[in-house]
Amino acid sequence: MLAMTLMVRDEADIIEPMIRHSLDQGVDLLIVTDNGSIDGTVEVLEEFVGTGQVILRHDPVHMKQQHSTVTKMARDAASEYHADWVINADADEFWQPVADGPTLSEIFAALSPDYRAVQVPVYDMTGAPALVGSGLQRLLYRDLRPVDELKRIGLFAHASPDMVHVGDPEVEVAQGNHYVNFQPQGEPPQELRLEVQHFPWRSWEQFERKVAASGRAYEANSTLLPSPNHHGMREYSRYKKGSLFAAYVTRHPTPAELETGIAAGHFILDERIARTAVSPVPDVLIDPVIVESTAALGRVVFDYETTAREDALRIQQLENELAGVRAELQSQLARRVVRAADWIHEHRPSH
Repeated sequence: MLAMTLMVRDEADIIEPMIRHSLDQGVDLLIVTDNGSIDGTVEVLEEFVGTGQVILRHDPVHMKQQHSTVTKMARDAASEYHADWVINADADEFWQPVADGPTLSEIFAALSPDYRAVQVPVYDMTGAPALVGSGLQRLLYRDLRPVDELKRIGLFAHASPDMVHVGDPEVEVAQGNHYVNFQPQGEPPQELRLEVQHFPWRSWEQFERKVAASGRAYEANSTLLPSPNHHGMREYSRYKKGSLFAAYVTRHPTPAELETGIAAGHFILDERIARTAVSPVPDVLIDPVIVESTAALGRVVFDYETTAREDALRIQQLENELAGVRAELQSQLARRVVRAADWIHEHRPSH
C-alpha cells in the first residue's frame, strides 16, 4: 500500500490538481492535515474525503509545527493503514517516475523495502511571473541554472531533494520533509527512479501570502530557531522591507533570459503536468514592462544583499579574531599576575 502525507495551508490554487495527479499515479491513501486554511482549501479536500482515499485532519495552530505533524501522519500511515511505502509531500509537489510509462504505484510495487529510504530529486518549475494563477500551464521549464546565477537573483540554491521511506511506526520526519531518520540502503536502478516537479512560486498573490504566513508562524514558535539565511526567513525579511515583489519577479526569467538559458541547457521544457492537470485559477500575467523594470531593480537589491551579507560575515570573522586576541591577552595578564604574586611572596621580608 502506497500512502502520502500532506500538511497544507491556503493551497486552493493547486491542491485539487495535485491530489488528482497523485491518485491517478496510484497513491492509495492521502493523509492530509489542514493548518487552518481560509481560502477554500478545506472545501476542496472535503470533496475527496467521500472517496475513502483522503483522510482529513485539522490542526489550526500556526506555529510551523510541520516536523511533529508530518511525523505523526507518517507513523499513522504505517501503524493504522499498513502502508508499505510513505511519501511525505507538499501541496506544490507533483511526484512521478523518471521513466515514461509506469505509475508511482508500479514503481513502488517493484521497489524493495530493503532500500529503507530513497532520495528523490526535486526540480523547481519556472516561466513567466503572474499576479494570480496556478501556473501549471505557464511554468513549463525545469530551472537548472548554476548556483552562482541563482545567487544573483536572491536564491541560495535549488530545491533540496525529498525522501520517501518504508512504512514504519518509528519513523521521524525532519522539518521541511527532506530527511527522515532512516539511511538509504543503496540507490534503485534507473528504471525505478522518481522525481518531483515543484511549483513554489505560482503567482505573486500566492507567494506573498505564503511568505507572510510562514514568517509569522516561525516568529510565533520560540522552539524553532531558523538561521537568518533560511530561505523562508530571508523571504520574510524581504517582505517586511518591501522588496519581496522584486524577489518574486526576478527569479522568473525574462523572455531574453529564457531563450539564452534554453540554449545553454539551464531551462528544460517539461510539459507532463501541463498536459494532464487543470489549473483551478487562470493566470493573469504581469505587464512585461513592469517585469523588465522590476527585474533590473531586483538585481540591484540582491547585489546589495550579497555585499551586505559578505560584509557581515567579514565583520563576524574579525570579531571572532578580536575575541581570540582579547582572550590571549587576558591569559597572559593572568600569568603575569601570578608570577608577580609569586615573586612578592618569595621576596617578602621575614620578621
